[in-house]
Amino acid sequence: MIWILMSSLNLAFLCTLTKLSLKLVGLPNFLSIPAILKLANALSLGVKSVIYTRGRFIFPRAQPSPHRSFSEEVSVFDNHFGKLGLVSKAYVMGSPEKSQKWHVYSASAELGSQSKPVYTFEMFVIGLDRKRASVFYKTHGSSAALMTEDSGIRKILPQSEICDFEFDPCGYSMNGIEGSAISTIHVTPEDGFSYAGFEAAGYDFEDVNLTQLLERVLACFQPTEFSVAVHTDIAGRELGKNFPLDLNGYHCGHKSHEVLGSGGSVTYQNFDRAESCGSPRSILKCCWSKDEKEVEEEF
Repeated sequence: MIWILMSSLNLAFLCTLTKLSLKLVGLPNFLSIPAILKLANALSLGVKSVIYTRGRFIFPRAQPSPHRSFSEEVSVFDNHFGKLGLVSKAYVMGSPEKSQKWHVYSASAELGSQSKPVYTFEMFVIGLDRKRASVFYKTHGSSAALMTEDSGIRKILPQSEICDFEFDPCGYSMNGIEGSAISTIHVTPEDGFSYAGFEAAGYDFEDVNLTQLLERVLACFQPTEFSVAVHTDIAGRELGKNFPLDLNGYHCGHKSHEVLGSGGSVTYQNFDRAESCGSPRSILKCCWSKDEKEVEEEF
């Protein structure tokens, strides 16, 4: 298996002989879809399964079309993948009382039986601890390698080979490889709207200790709030029983599970820090409007 890793201001590109993954940071862009489908067709490769996930945009009205609402995005995807005979499902997961939501689009052909599932673990943390976030500011003596070590990211999956990058004046991203498994992290450390995203795919999460993995990520960022989602490509397979519902210092505010047909299933949970008295949304309250909230949640 061969991986091609590319890191830039807003893109992580990971590719094997049978799978392609794009991790976009900041402004989404679907312009690559026609080019990817054209290349796949030239190579006589059919599309069997597609999955798109994201959190909630902080400023929905600031997004260009088709990202002003999830329904617009779903329409674009269906226009591309419906023509290929794929059957789609889409969900907005999360508590009605929480601003954080998890948007999931899945389109797939009828897949044959699989003996071993493939898992993807995604984690989105907000409200980073200021001291932890300060590691990701560029200084005269800083480097991406030092950020990886000093933040504790090196300890999350210690056997992985890491390609890391620091941004100016602040920010960090990395891609990791461990055998056929991959991981990626992006950090935006600015106080008031700090967040980080972590994803790991290809690991056997029936053997890997999810609690330990989760706690290692939390140790790096110590956020006020975080969400986790686990996707498996086998429908009906739920990992909820393996999630730590009573993490030290955090409590689970919401949990949900959705079946994506032949595209598998996804389990989503949201956690709050027990002593947290606010969130990035409350800090930026002056920047929100009721209309923006309604636009984003429309689906």
